[in-house]
Amino acid sequence: MERSAGSSRRRRRSRPVLGGTMAVVAAAALTVTGLVSTAQAADVNNARNAGFESGLANWTCAGNSGAIVSSPVHGGTSALKATPAGQDNAKCSQAVKVKPNSTYALSSWVQGGYAYLGVSGTGTTDVSTWSPGSTTWTKLSTSFKTGANTTSVTVYTHGWYGQAAYLADDFEVTGPDGGGGEEPGPVIPGAPAGLTAGATTTSSVSLSWNAVSGATGYKVYRDGVQATTSTGTSATVTGLTADTAYQFSVSATNAAGESVKSAAVGARTAKNGTGPVTTVPKHAVTGYWQNFNNGATVQKLSDVPADYDIIAVSFADATATQGAVTFNLDTAGLNGYTDAQFRSDIKAKQAAGKNVIISIGGELGTVRVDSDASATAFSNSVYALMQDYGFNGVDIDLENGLNATYMTKALRQLSAKAGSGLVITMAPQTIDMQSTSGEYFKTALNVKDILTVVNMQYYNSGSMLGCDGKVYSQGSVDFLTALACIQLEGGLDPSQVGIGVPASTRGAGSGYVSPSIVNAALDCLAKGTNCGSFKPSRTYPSLRGAMTWSTNWDATAGFAWSKAVGPHVRSLP
Repeated sequence: MERSAGSSRRRRRSRPVLGGTMAVVAAAALTVTGLVSTAQAADVNNARNAGFESGLANWTCAGNSGAIVSSPVHGGTSALKATPAGQDNAKCSQAVKVKPNSTYALSSWVQGGYAYLGVSGTGTTDVSTWSPGSTTWTKLSTSFKTGANTTSVTVYTHGWYGQAAYLADDFEVTGPDGGGGEEPGPVIPGAPAGLTAGATTTSSVSLSWNAVSGATGYKVYRDGVQATTSTGTSATVTGLTADTAYQFSVSATNAAGESVKSAAVGARTAKNGTGPVTTVPKHAVTGYWQNFNNGATVQKLSDVPADYDIIAVSFADATATQGAVTFNLDTAGLNGYTDAQFRSDIKAKQAAGKNVIISIGGELGTVRVDSDASATAFSNSVYALMQDYGFNGVDIDLENGLNATYMTKALRQLSAKAGSGLVITMAPQTIDMQSTSGEYFKTALNVKDILTVVNMQYYNSGSMLGCDGKVYSQGSVDFLTALACIQLEGGLDPSQVGIGVPASTRGAGSGYVSPSIVNAALDCLAKGTNCGSFKPSRTYPSLRGAMTWSTNWDATAGFAWSKAVGPHVRSLP
């Protein structure tokens, strides 16, 4: 049995006049008597997007007065809501193709305030009808005849000045086909792509996805069971259990039906309490430990001073599988430092209350996460390293491009595996954090509930805009504070913001500042003291701290950086 994909409420099926043998007999009789004539085509609804299932397509509303709503509707899933304002009566119209010298029935369903239905450009007598307003759906109907040269008319609806908004749905301009044929009904939409888990609380998870052409709504599923619906491209699933992993998927819907479900994405609700739960102290110092010899002092992990609270092992290596990473200790380059010693040192640092994480990327990094498959490969491989070496988490230092959609998925999947103790840090470049629309900034905001700290690299940069719109040059306290302000006022919690600088003049190509400048910037942001010309409008006492590249360059300079900055960070309020 065939089933039409169209909506029956706006499709009129022609009824056969004669069928089977009777049609043959009648045709023969007409031929004999010479009365054969061209049969009249069945009447059709010539209006396009008559039920607003495709938004405002084919319609024009004056002054942007029209909008699509999902409730109340007369039929299908959408209706027009138009709101008069001032001298605008919220007129919405559509040009409709018609045949000359033909009669058409015009109708629509209305609700709410005063509502008019009419037609102009008929070539004969233009007509209209109206309703003084109603709380239920009311049908407006009239008819018109086209002139000898009329091939198009304008069908319109509007409210009245100063009156309440009106709703309209299911227009019909029924009569001879004006040339476009009856509008085909909708087809089942495709599955949504780009499903991403955003902010979470102890009882909710926020989701977003890409729009699907032809969809009028979406269904959101939690672990295979429908949890909620949405008319847009985002939703928040509530009523969840704290510190619990869930799988979410979404489907697209319209009058024709429901799509297949999207690829699932995992998310874990937050633990009871405030903010992300980690073993990182309130104020912390992060240092990158080099798994290579580039002229800086070669170190074992055991050589890293206690002033460092987070030690980022630099770097993991890309594999032949896109998104996947592995780790190879450079024993030869590190003067014979063995894998067994390395593993033992990780445990010793953790026993002393430190966090050792694996850093992904760096200047020469080639890891790419830009698909569902690579996101899964990333999360699985990082988790495998965490289990193998005992790393506390991961640092994202991708300096050659980052895709917010898929990195968010990767980190969500990793969080679901690792739990709430996962440490996630990021080290974007200054250009990456100038705007919340940047991929790094979007990623940080997407995973804000599981993010530990963003230590932006305030070096190798040149001049950049501060949060006040002024340009600041690197190497000054104002550069550090005015750029940090963008993150602090752009949605990150102060505990998720750190200042990243080189440990010595040899640690970066440009942007080195003395430890005293770093400490002044920390004071300015956390306490409002020791500021330069830029002073933030408020203080951020919970500012996380500072980061340096690298512990090795710090050692080369006699640990001048960590000896000065470490104690100062711990003294912050």
